[in-house]
Amino acid sequence: MSEVRNWSVLETRFTSAVKLERRPVAVAYLDGAPDSVEKFEGNEPSGCSFWRLAADGRTFYTVPEDHFNCAVGAYTHNITLSPEREQETGVTLKMMFDLGYVKPEEVPQIPRLPKTPAVLVYSPLGDAPVPPDVVLFACQPRSAMLLNEAAIRAGVACGAPALGRPTCMALPASLQHGAIFSLGCIGNRVYTGLSETQMYFVVCSQDLEAIADALEVVNGANAALSDYAIGRRQKLSTA
Repeated sequence: MSEVRNWSVLETRFTSAVKLERRPVAVAYLDGAPDSVEKFEGNEPSGCSFWRLAADGRTFYTVPEDHFNCAVGAYTHNITLSPEREQETGVTLKMMFDLGYVKPEEVPQIPRLPKTPAVLVYSPLGDAPVPPDVVLFACQPRSAMLLNEAAIRAGVACGAPALGRPTCMALPASLQHGAIFSLGCIGNRVYTGLSETQMYFVVCSQDLEAIADALEVVNGANAALSDYAIGRRQKLSTA
């Protein structure tokens, strides 16, 4: 129970420090199904669709077969499609190549999980039934600014430019390199309902507390600097 309360406290700290329109989503990669967590039943068009369900308050786990509808998401999560679905990867990639959406030489550079998870657990951060591996925040630019400054102060920012398509590669990228931003991709925005004004901040769960601590300093500094800048603008602006 202490583990669950810890995640709840962390979610409260983040939602109090920055404006978030959706609950942060916790994702865990496990070797077996956890007790007292329901298995996902049904179909979704993509792996990132499960983020939408978790942000809406659901806690559940999936197995690799639940991700077969998304060849790209299966690739980033190191999930091997069934033989009858395997050709879909080639078909999907060819469509993207033909559209000019991605170049063939970019594919090997896309981050992937190092091994196939037997089970993937999704939940709101505060309701995490097991310690998550990675947590993602959907946020607007001002909140992204504050989270970025906090990650830098905490020493856990990866320093890489914000990622683009596919959005799901941000999860393995964060596990490999540290806190990172993703601008999203069109598929993710359709499947999750991410608005035009939002992007993702993705972080390893082990770094959450350090970022939350740094946010307290960052918010105080930004408040003071805002007052300072307002005063200078009023005093020095002539146009």
